[in-house]
Order: sequence, then structure tokens, then C-alpha cells
Amino acid sequence: MDSLEEKQISTEEVYKGNFLKIYKDKVELPDGKITTREYIKHPGAAAIIPLTKDGQVVIERQWRYPAGKAFLEIPAGKLDPNEDPLVCAKRELLEETGYEAANWVFLGKINNAIGYSNESIWIYLAKDLVKKEQHLDPGEFVELSLLPWNELVKKSLNGEITDVKTIIGSLWLEKYLGGADFSKK
Repeated sequence: MDSLEEKQISTEEVYKGNFLKIYKDKVELPDGKITTREYIKHPGAAAIIPLTKDGQVVIERQWRYPAGKAFLEIPAGKLDPNEDPLVCAKRELLEETGYEAANWVFLGKINNAIGYSNESIWIYLAKDLVKKEQHLDPGEFVELSLLPWNELVKKSLNGEITDVKTIIGSLWLEKYLGGADFSKK
């Protein structure tokens, strides 16, 4: 047993939305005191770094209402109930970008908001892309562009990109590629 574990005494669902649920739990702290914890239950998501043969990443620009602005980010989408993250990644890549990939590499899993959510995001590299047809969900609007992978890393490090899954994904991509130079291929 972990000496830092907080034990749930009771739980109450205080909000149920289309895919997010908010809970307020009563917990016992390691020192025996009682307090509450409020958090969001999220179904999880898969994110994709679609990499072309010449080292370009298919990137999205999408409006994010809670932050009140458009962000540059890698494609991603929430998991359906009991859905495997790779299945989700393949579905979301086609829906959002119109690409399919012949090769997939799992880069890692992140928990991006541990102070108030249980959300996990599985990040994949998609290679050997084939352009098909984009199938955005109703009410979904994205602008697609290509960005050299090293520019994606640079924008992630200099603050132009602030989306956490994109920042971490770009750094994992850089490590995976090991500084590859696509101009000589």
C-alpha cells in the first residue's frame, strides 16, 4: 500500500455531460483527516503524429472554446466505451485529416491534468501515410497544414505551441527520429 494513498469514503456524481462527468468524493488523507476531492472523469483519448515520407507532420489548427482561441495541435480524439487506443487513433486520423497510415508506433501515454482529471492520452506516430477522404464529425472544424517535424519541435519549445499533448508528442517524435535529416532522403 502506498503511504500517500487517499482512501475514498464516498462519491457523488455532481454533473453528467455528454462525455464528461464531474465527481465530488469524500476521502481520508494519509494522516487520517477527512477532506473532499473534485475531479472530472474522462473516457481517455488517442493522439496521432502523422508523419509524411519527407518529414512533415500533418498539424491541425482548431478552436478550443474553454481557452477562447485556436490552437496548433496534433490530431486527437476521445475513446469510445471499451475502445482500444490504437483503434481510436486510426479512426481519428482518418476522420480529422483524411489520412490512413500503414505503420504505427506507440510513443507513450500521458496523464495531462492529474490535479483534476483522470484523463489519459495514448500518443502514436503514424507513418507511410495515404491520403483518403476527411470525415469530420458534425460541428467539428479544423484547418490542416504541413509542418516540418523539427519546426513542430521548435514551436513546442519556444511557446508558439502550448497544447500539452502536442508538446510532449513532438519531443517523443524528436527522440524517436534521433535528429533524422529528411532532406537527404
